Amino acid sequence: MQRYLNYIDGAFVAPDSNAWLPSANPYTGENWCEIPRSNERDARAAVDAASRAFRSSAWSSFNASQRGVLLRRLADLITEHAESLACTEVRDNGKLITEMRGQLRYIPEWFHYYAGLADKIEGSVLPIDKQDYLTFTRYEPLGVVLAITAWNSPLLLLTWKLAPGLAAGNTFVIKPSEYATASTLEFAALFGRAGFPPGVVNVISGYGSEIGDALTGDSRVAKIAFTGSDSTGRRVNEQAARDFKHVTMELGGKSPNIVFADANADQAIAGAISGIFAAGGQTCMAGSRLLLQEPIYDEFIRRLVAACGVAKLGDPMDDTTQVGPIANRPQYDRVLSCIEMAHADGATLVLGGRPYTEGNAKRGLFIEPTIFRDVSNEMRIARQEVFGPVLAVIPFTSEEDAVAIANDSPYGLAAGVWTKDMGTALRMSQRLEAGTVWVNSYRAVSYLAPFGGYKQSGIGRESGYEMIKAYLQTKTTWIYSGEACPDNPFVMR
Repeated sequence: MQRYLNYIDGAFVAPDSNAWLPSANPYTGENWCEIPRSNERDARAAVDAASRAFRSSAWSSFNASQRGVLLRRLADLITEHAESLACTEVRDNGKLITEMRGQLRYIPEWFHYYAGLADKIEGSVLPIDKQDYLTFTRYEPLGVVLAITAWNSPLLLLTWKLAPGLAAGNTFVIKPSEYATASTLEFAALFGRAGFPPGVVNVISGYGSEIGDALTGDSRVAKIAFTGSDSTGRRVNEQAARDFKHVTMELGGKSPNIVFADANADQAIAGAISGIFAAGGQTCMAGSRLLLQEPIYDEFIRRLVAACGVAKLGDPMDDTTQVGPIANRPQYDRVLSCIEMAHADGATLVLGGRPYTEGNAKRGLFIEPTIFRDVSNEMRIARQEVFGPVLAVIPFTSEEDAVAIANDSPYGLAAGVWTKDMGTALRMSQRLEAGTVWVNSYRAVSYLAPFGGYKQSGIGRESGYEMIKAYLQTKTTWIYSGEACPDNPFVMR
């Protein structure tokens, strides 16, 4: 069994406790590696290293263009190791190898993008209203950033934080989920090879309940970038508020995927399937509420059930597998409990709804693709995030009705709209309370496009031009060039 080490101050080190946590492969059910069970001393050591690195000339002497060079080297190393990193993520969280290969081959683009952007962030000379002053702004890094990532796509979610944060000149402490840590620790080895000074990037693993407070409560941490559940995010945000840390939070979702009667049915069915089942529903942006206009409701469900009923479940390392296992036992139990909840609330099950134990899937954490129809938006299955392969189908009558149902949610991460009418598309994209709206598509992301949520789906955005400024702070400098003592600044000339 492979044993991983923490990565602190440029070296792989054993945890202070010399204790380890097993990590199970959700497909085989067997433990395949061990990760460090870190404690508060490990947390302090990681923040110590990041704090020293931020203040050291080894890192601060790099100008923005030179940081860009390091990020490009890192991007090339990721490309070189994409296959092995993808395979590690599959073993750790059960995501399909086809999806993980795509992610790992695309991740370098974030580092290339922010490498090019690093030296394009310019301050301004202000046309100030005071005589004899030169007044200008500059952007400076925040300091130590704590990145807390989820288990569903560890390296992609980490990249969304690291690429802009490092381009801006910050240092990092990374706490991955205890359910999917291995790929992040393997990833850490690439930073030294790319030329990053020791301590710029640090990774420690373990239970959030044991090291979370030590990390989020450390006054030297200037910003927390978090991806996870809204309940955990709320606790992290409360901790950050105690000493006014900056925060970026990408939290949960219960995203509506809205199909109008005039939509291309084949396209919309494919989009509904990919929106909820392609990643096993284990994605924050999952289109877990399918809103169908009444004239197409019954026929669309019939075709959807027929298409999903033949989906291949099995080995996520097999390129032909279409649905993989649930990533870990607690989540598996939660998904099954949500299915029972939907039954209890009166939703009609039309597909799946059970554990899948056939063939070579008998040892894994598989749940059949599940579809409930006759769902009202008041049911718990329509309001609570399941984070699994469970789709709730809701009828609607008109555009007004669709908007009312879609927006009646505590979440506002994403939404999909399927229609051939451009007017409908534009109106819906404006009226939906969601950070991302896809029209005749679903789950598209890019390093160029901001991503984040309204309401309880988060704070701030990730990716895109503006994101680098979330890792910078503005400094204003006033230089007086006159000979006499400056006038009272509150007296206008």
